Amino acid sequence: MNQDYIKPDQWSIIEEGFDASRVKSSESLFSIGNGAMGQRANFEEQYSGPTFQGSYIAGVYYPDKTRVGWWKNGYPEYFAKVLNAPNWIGINVKVNGEALDLFNCKSVEDFRRELNMKEGWLSRSFKATLQNDVQVAVKTKRFLSLDLDELGAIRYEITPLNTDVSITFSPYLDAGITNEDTNWDDKFWDVSRVSQEHTQAFIEAKTMKTNFHTCTFMESQVFVNDVFVVVNPEIETTSNTIVFSYSKDIKAGETYKIEKFGGYTVDRNHEKSQLVSASKEVLSKARDLGFLGLLEKQMHAWGNIWDMADITIDGDVRAQQGIRFNIFQLNQTYLGKDSRLNIGPKGFTGEKYGGSTYWDTEAYCIPFYMATKNQSVARSLLEYRYNHLERAIENAGKLGFTNGAALYPMVTMNGEECHNEWEITFEEIHRNGAIAFAIYNYYRYTNDYSYIPEKGLEVLIGIARFWQQRASFSTDKNKYVILGVTGPNEYENNVNNNWYTNYLAQWCILYAIENINKVESEYHSDYSRIMNKTKLSAPEIEEWQQVADNMYFPYSEKHQVFLQQDGFLDKDLVTVADLDQSQRPINQKWSWDRILRSPYIKQADVLQGFYFFEDQFTQENLERHFDFYEPFTVHESSLSPCVHSIQAAKLDRMEQAYTFYLRTSRLDLDDYNKEVHEGLHITSMAGTWMSIVEGFGGMRIVENMLSFTPKIPKQWQGYSFKINFRNQILKVYVTQQETTFELEGNTELQILVNGKLHVIASKKIENVSE
Repeated sequence: MNQDYIKPDQWSIIEEGFDASRVKSSESLFSIGNGAMGQRANFEEQYSGPTFQGSYIAGVYYPDKTRVGWWKNGYPEYFAKVLNAPNWIGINVKVNGEALDLFNCKSVEDFRRELNMKEGWLSRSFKATLQNDVQVAVKTKRFLSLDLDELGAIRYEITPLNTDVSITFSPYLDAGITNEDTNWDDKFWDVSRVSQEHTQAFIEAKTMKTNFHTCTFMESQVFVNDVFVVVNPEIETTSNTIVFSYSKDIKAGETYKIEKFGGYTVDRNHEKSQLVSASKEVLSKARDLGFLGLLEKQMHAWGNIWDMADITIDGDVRAQQGIRFNIFQLNQTYLGKDSRLNIGPKGFTGEKYGGSTYWDTEAYCIPFYMATKNQSVARSLLEYRYNHLERAIENAGKLGFTNGAALYPMVTMNGEECHNEWEITFEEIHRNGAIAFAIYNYYRYTNDYSYIPEKGLEVLIGIARFWQQRASFSTDKNKYVILGVTGPNEYENNVNNNWYTNYLAQWCILYAIENINKVESEYHSDYSRIMNKTKLSAPEIEEWQQVADNMYFPYSEKHQVFLQQDGFLDKDLVTVADLDQSQRPINQKWSWDRILRSPYIKQADVLQGFYFFEDQFTQENLERHFDFYEPFTVHESSLSPCVHSIQAAKLDRMEQAYTFYLRTSRLDLDDYNKEVHEGLHITSMAGTWMSIVEGFGGMRIVENMLSFTPKIPKQWQGYSFKINFRNQILKVYVTQQETTFELEGNTELQILVNGKLHVIASKKIENVSE
């Protein structure tokens, strides 16, 4: 049974009624971020029930020492952790000396929490009866500014209902925090100074080992019935906390309000010695604008994002809510402003998985950012990997590869591998292929070839060298094989000849050779520079070609399908439909040994290859493989339903495509995998966007043009999306009766619709229904 407490709404995530058992899940679902920092939706006031406190600063991490049963050569030294940062949101509340704590109140009524995605803010309201029988009404609103991305703002209001009271607001900063997922209970932060100046407070701290210097800051003002009042606070400091306490006698029916500004300045953006002064500058801007002025700017900034990124769905509120939630969280996590950053699988919503960068970025996220931002944002994501090429070569060298072979890490913060599960770190090498595919995908979509001679070709050469060395020649098969890998389906480890991995390896080599030849003929100076730098020779390229031309692919003549890997048919092939539902999800119910021997597929594996390289397979081929593998797929990876939705739509199985779409779009909202309390699945959310644009919209690049094969689920009256294609903004609107296109800009655009050429005129709505 999936959770169903989130109220259907087109623009908001809404929870009604307080339930302590849902607090951790809601802390994930209502998370907020602005690309530079983010936080789980923890209560501002103290909460003594089960909670997962989390505030995070983009790019700030700690190298937690690897924890393994025994050491193996090549193991990463550390498992990089997204660091729980000093907490600035806290505002403890006392009423007649009694702490407001929803876990200990006599009653909590009319509890309502809302994440307004259209305007980018989080609110909460409730009535509570404290242990001392005082009844209060509380309203809060907070947001992380998109315009001033080092700043967050909170407005907290409390109204006593049944008696006059004394209320104390105690806004604080706390650097004495730890990670929920620490391996060794290490101390992550070293506080150097706690200080205050008038109404402002600062905690300067640096991370242990990585030496990121930060300043956490706050400033508060209090009001009675919206009138500013001067209250001299009591100030308490410890070695890692500072608390200001503002006490005031409040009559029944009056409202006592605090507005708190806070956030972080970091030495990634400022000189270490200037962090406090930079914080003061941010607070000065915040004071000048005020809470409402900042909120107005926030609404405007989110309006600009939605103008380009929104997908509308008519007639299906749950589907509409799902896609907007996914788009909102992607934009909260990464806005493309800083090429040093990437898109972590949990974003700013939790700590699981560690690291900031997985292959998810290249496989799923780049298409979303290319189409809803511009090509410079996508190019920044590609350059992130180019900037880590030397580290990728070092990573491969640690495993015994030579001659500039590059193995990009499974998980990284700075280019070094920092994941420490053996089968993922050393076997899941298909991530190299996703990075090469992203270069191809970027050029295919933008028509910007310049990245390849400038930077991308060096990446492709390093990856091709890795594949040539990683393959070994089987005299028995008279083919090159790739042994001991884990494919995208992580429910099978240490397998031989995973089809997807072998296919990617072959494709990477051929694509590298193709681009070496193109750069040689068209970009002479770049070619000379790259050849001098990489020492690449014609005999080496011939060795690559030999591997690619003779790659082995396991195949079943009986079933007429490529096998996921050698030996797949030796498994007990019981489909998911015949699996006792009480055993789901198997990753929480079964031993790992049992999972590895089962036929069950965590996520698209062979079908992931068919998605990437669909031009190389017929529709009949896809149908046969879909029908063979989907019945064994448990979709217990967030990255699985979107690929299946796209392919079901291509096969015109709209009911199945719709079901998979709902699963990918509401994966976290409905907690399909029973793990949302740990954080959201951010990178798979880009796959949700693809399931509409590429799945139902059928968007592809064909003959260097945009191509659409629009379809619509029967549950929808219509849907629309915008894409930025080579700096032309095209809006697509599909209904049950027709498809229309609207083009912004001043030049026309040629597109294919169901295989036929159409010319879309500028600033006109074109109906291309057939």
